[in-house]
Amino acid sequence: MWLLLLLPFLGLLWIPFYNQELPSLFGFPFFYWYQFLWVPVTSLLIWIVYRTDARKGVQ
Repeated sequence: MWLLLLLPFLGLLWIPFYNQELPSLFGFPFFYWYQFLWVPVTSLLIWIVYRTDARKGVQ
């Protein structure tokens, strides 16, 4: 489950993937809204890993 925490790291580390202007969303270039999209996604992934480890009793 801890490997899920690598997704945001890799998704934001690979800059050439999102270093572009199009497609835009509500006037925001892809470069900005892609990074902001990772904020709730990362929070959700952290919560999933936390709940899974809490059920297993890992501390």
